[in-house]
Amino acid sequence: MTEPPVEIIAEPPRSPLALRIGALAAVWGILAAIVYFRAGLTLSHYDARGHLVVARRVIDNLTPGWLQIGAVWLPLPHLLNMLPVQVDVLYRTGASGVAISIASFGLLAYSAARLVMSSTGSGLAAAVAGVLVVSNPNLLYLQSTPMTEPLLLGLCALGLVLLYEGLAARNEKRMCAAFVALALACLTRYEAWPITGAAIVAVALAEWRRHARPIAAIVTATRLALIPLVAILWFFVHSKATVGAWFVTGGFYVPDPMYEGKIATSLGAVWWGIRQLGSETLARAGFVSVVGLTVLWFLRRREAPLVVTLAWLGAMALPWYAFYEGHPLRIRYMVPSVTAAAVLTGIALGKLPRSWRGPVAVLLLAGVWWQTRPFDDHAAMVLEAQWDRPRSAARRDVTRCMPEPGHGDLVMASMGSLAHYMQELSASGYELRDFLHEGNGALWIAALNGPERYVRWMLIEEVAEGGDMLAERARENPRFLSGFTRVCEGGGVALYRKDLELANRK
Repeated sequence: MTEPPVEIIAEPPRSPLALRIGALAAVWGILAAIVYFRAGLTLSHYDARGHLVVARRVIDNLTPGWLQIGAVWLPLPHLLNMLPVQVDVLYRTGASGVAISIASFGLLAYSAARLVMSSTGSGLAAAVAGVLVVSNPNLLYLQSTPMTEPLLLGLCALGLVLLYEGLAARNEKRMCAAFVALALACLTRYEAWPITGAAIVAVALAEWRRHARPIAAIVTATRLALIPLVAILWFFVHSKATVGAWFVTGGFYVPDPMYEGKIATSLGAVWWGIRQLGSETLARAGFVSVVGLTVLWFLRRREAPLVVTLAWLGAMALPWYAFYEGHPLRIRYMVPSVTAAAVLTGIALGKLPRSWRGPVAVLLLAGVWWQTRPFDDHAAMVLEAQWDRPRSAARRDVTRCMPEPGHGDLVMASMGSLAHYMQELSASGYELRDFLHEGNGALWIAALNGPERYVRWMLIEEVAEGGDMLAERARENPRFLSGFTRVCEGGGVALYRKDLELANRK
C-alpha cells in the first residue's frame, strides 16, 4: 500500500539557548578581533583591504556614483559598509567591516544552534554545533576582518533555519522570509547561489515527500525561488551597466593546470580544504552525518523538512566548479563547507538516541580540539592571510617614491590588481580620488590609449597573476610607456613617472 501523506503542522521547538549561544559568540568574536588586531592581522589579507576600497570608492572617487559598486564582487557587503568607511579611521583600520563580521558571526552561531534545536529538540546537540562554529580558528580569524565570508554564513544559516521551520509548521510567511535572507546572501558571495539552488530543490523534495503531489511541490518551490531570482537578475543588469558584461567569469586569474578540467582532482581539493580548515575529525563526522540524515529523510516521511538542512551541501559546488575551471586554489573557498559540516554534525548528533549523545559529543569535541584549537597561529586562514605580507613590506620602497598626497597629479593604477595597495596608501594620506582606475569608465579607457595625456604617475602590478592590465598593455604595445620613466619597484609593483621632456617630444 502507498504510505498516506503526512501533515507536519507543529511549531518546531525553540529555546532561549540559541539566543544565548549567539550572544556569547558575538562577545567571543569581539575578544578574537582584539587579539588579531594586536597581532597586526586585521587587514593582512589583500582581499580584506580590497573590500574596504570597493565600499569607499562609491563616494571617494573621481567619478562617484552607483556604478562604482562594481560587478565582480557582489554588492551587499560594500553597500552596508559604504557610509562607515567614508570616516578615515574606520577605512584605515577596517573597524566598521570587522563590526559587520562580528555581528554576522553571532547570527551564524545563533542560527546554527536554532536549526539544530528546531530539527532535533536537543539542547546538547545545539550547544555542540555552536561550539564547533565558535571554536574554529579559521572562522574566528575571518570574523575578525572585513572579509565577506561571515556575512554570507550568517545569512545562509538564518535562511535555512527559517526555511526548515516554515516547512515544518506550514508557515508560508516564514518560508518567504527564509528566501529573503537567502536572496541577501546571494548578493554577498557566490557560494550562496548553489546553496540557494539546493534549498529550492529541497523545498520541492520536502513537499513531494510529505504530500505525494509532485506538481504542487514544484509550484511551491518555483514561487519561492522568484525571491532570490529577482536579486540575481538585478545583479546581472547592474553588471551589464557597469562593465558591459552580464556576468564576469574570468580575466582576473591565471588558470591553474593542476585542477583545470579535472573533475576528481578538483573535488579532492575541496575535500582537502575542508580537512585543513575544520580538522580530519569534523570532516569525517560531517560526511557520516550527511549519509545518516539522507537515510533518515528517505525512511521517515515525517522527517520530510529535514532535507532542507542538506542544502548546506551546496557550499561545495562553487569551489569545485571554480577549481575545475582553473581558478587557483584558495582555501577560504571551503569555509562555507566547514560550517556546513559543523551544523550537519550537530543535527546528526541530535538525532541519535538520548543515551548516546553525551559520549558521542565528548568524543567528537575531543577529536576536533586535538587537531585544531582557537587562535592557532598555524590555522590555514591565518597563514593564507599573510601571503601578501612580504610584498607589503617590499612595497614600502615604492611608497617612499610616491609624490606627496594632495600633489594634484593623478596616479593611474588598476584597482582590480592594486586595490589592497591603494588602501595601504591611505595611511600616507592618499584618497581614492587621487587614482585613475577601471571604475572611472570612459576616462580610464581614454587613458589606456594615451596615458601621458591624463596622468603623470602610473603604478603597475607586474608579477601577481601574470601582471595587471597595464602590464599586459605595456607588453603588447612597447610605446605605451614611452613617455614614462621607471622610478621605483618593490613587491611586484613598479612606479612610473611621466618624463615631461620625452612626453613633449612625443
